[in-house]
Amino acid sequence: MRPVLRALALSVTLALGAAAQAAVDMPPGIAWRAAAQDSDIEAAFAAAKGENKPVLLYWGAKWCPPCNQLKATLFNRADFIEQSRAVVPVQIDGDLPGAQKLGTRFKVRGYPTLILFSPSGQELTRLPGEADAERVVKLLQMGLSGGRPMKTVLAEARAGKALKAGEWQLLSYYSWDTDEQQLVPAKERGALLQRLATAKGVPTDARTRLSLKALGAGAAPAKGDAELLASVLKDAKQVRTHLDVLSNFADDLVRALQPQPGAARSALVAQLNQALAAQQADAQLSRADRVNCLIARVQLARIDLPEGEVNPKLDAALLNEVRGLSNLMDREIKDGYERQAVMTAVGHVLGLAGLWAESDAMLKANLAKSHSPYYLMNQLGANARKTGRKDEALSWYEQAFNKSEGPATRLQWGSTYFENLIKLSPQDGARIEKLAAQLIAEAEKDKGAFYERSARSLQKVSDQLVPWAKGANAPVLQRLQAQLGGVCAKLDTADAQRSTCEALLKQKG
Repeated sequence: MRPVLRALALSVTLALGAAAQAAVDMPPGIAWRAAAQDSDIEAAFAAAKGENKPVLLYWGAKWCPPCNQLKATLFNRADFIEQSRAVVPVQIDGDLPGAQKLGTRFKVRGYPTLILFSPSGQELTRLPGEADAERVVKLLQMGLSGGRPMKTVLAEARAGKALKAGEWQLLSYYSWDTDEQQLVPAKERGALLQRLATAKGVPTDARTRLSLKALGAGAAPAKGDAELLASVLKDAKQVRTHLDVLSNFADDLVRALQPQPGAARSALVAQLNQALAAQQADAQLSRADRVNCLIARVQLARIDLPEGEVNPKLDAALLNEVRGLSNLMDREIKDGYERQAVMTAVGHVLGLAGLWAESDAMLKANLAKSHSPYYLMNQLGANARKTGRKDEALSWYEQAFNKSEGPATRLQWGSTYFENLIKLSPQDGARIEKLAAQLIAEAEKDKGAFYERSARSLQKVSDQLVPWAKGANAPVLQRLQAQLGGVCAKLDTADAQRSTCEALLKQKG
């Protein structure tokens, strides 16, 4: 998990169904239009075109920690709220009926995704939810100031044409992690970013960010990259500017520049650790970013250990920092959105440091304080699984599924429970069949179950079930295939969901 990132009414309103309105869970200040159907989107874009306003689309979910971070640090900012008057803000909650179909339409997958569209509906850019809130506000302002589509800007950059400084900023801060291959295939991203970093006329800040992002995306180091990172780490201002990249990809940067253990790698780890520690200690930084710095430092401390090491031997001083910052966050946080964003990361870093009992205790203590406790229950399940407590792990995964809310979330949590049930208790055929049958039944009630995230959740169930259902388990698969066949038959043959449904639970080869 990389952690990453988070009343002025608009002059136009959009009439939505009661179900869509009820699902909206946002801080006050911005007149978000909840969208669940194509008709909602068409009405929003019609209003935007009529008023010549861009559309800002936010795709997220109630439980998602980075989404809650946006709510705690960006959506409640006075300057962001003020800028919302210049756009038509549209929210798609992934659990609204029909939302996953909209996810397919806009090519959005990861929560959160922020997209700015022109008044005519052309996608301009995807904003980086992982960047600090002040930076996102500035990027939005750039996009609102007559910005061109990033697809056009990128094409000109690749052709060697000159770009404006602001366009290089938007390109370097583009949300490549939520691009979903709109601009470039994922496997080509690192090489593209590296090529852009070395293009003629790139401003220094944009060049630095593009180079760091290229290394984080897996590109081979270019000449001068090691010196570039060293210069960044010596300058606290530059560290703050690029902190999201440095904290999210700290260990990746080290492995790219110093692939072998030794003195050179240790020196780079020490430099990164020092820079991150200074940011972590800055109370002006958001609590989520401070915890992200700590996570990066623990990952750096583990860099020469096996990836799955459960009980790492870490320095006592670092372990005390993990305990101290975790307890501080728990005491200080009062806002529910911030708690969901930060305390889930706290549970993660405690486990990453090998403090499993303390991670469990912190997560359990926050169950009653969370508006989405099922997320924390999944973390407790993962803790138990990693430390060999199989029965306890399955109990937590089951509780998380039972407590989860919303059609897409229930299928996602159900598929996680199913995956672990197959792995940890493959002999429990009755329980496996019962859960699979329940997920198929819930998919039948959801009009968008075979789109986007929900479709991937069901595919995960299929991928786990089919190999398991051999020999004595074959009748289980046959019964579930019959149940699913009835669901597929009810879908319109012209609907893309029909083929997705019919491809499930099939033996391959």
